[in-house]
Amino acid sequence: MGKVVVALSMSLDGFIAGPNDGPRNSLGDGGSKLFDWWSAGTKRVGHGSRSHSDDRFKPPARSRVVAKEMFDCGAIITGRRTFDIAKGWGGHHPVGAPFFLLTHHPPDRYVGPGTGGTVVTDGIEGALKQARAVAGKRNIAVGAADVAQQFLKAGLLDEIHVNIVPILLGGGVRLFANLEDRQFDLECTRVVESDGVTHLRYRVVK
Repeated sequence: MGKVVVALSMSLDGFIAGPNDGPRNSLGDGGSKLFDWWSAGTKRVGHGSRSHSDDRFKPPARSRVVAKEMFDCGAIITGRRTFDIAKGWGGHHPVGAPFFLLTHHPPDRYVGPGTGGTVVTDGIEGALKQARAVAGKRNIAVGAADVAQQFLKAGLLDEIHVNIVPILLGGGVRLFANLEDRQFDLECTRVVESDGVTHLRYRVVK
């Protein structure tokens, strides 16, 4: 059984998107810099055919092991706000894995038959059960800040992978904004220094 992991790029001051993010400004003001490292290399990395055709995913050499792990997840659990801002990824997440959308109000497109998306209305445990059924032994990625916070508070998050980019956004969407004054112990299990980014991996101590 795979682990439940949140893996996101983050500014040094803790933001995964800049101020004023939305469908017309998906990463917020200045937030696109969080992903410059993804295209700083020369060789493509991706899932299946994407590794040969998608020029967005060319991380620097020392980041390639991290990027490959991100593409190798078996399922993704995300939230409605992230889904709407990304315009549902057109029905197929760029990582190439099936995604499970947590929402009480199902959208009218980009989910269901013919897409990689499934609506889940019964909370994070229901989403995790469905994701495990398709992920097998692969990890399950939690792809939204609010959802990651829910999983962490419920004791269901196993690892936190942050790709620290050396910028200060000063505002925006915090990865861990709503922990309700709770504290969590983490164990650092890997540090990878790369070009324009430092990859950190933590185990959530339970």
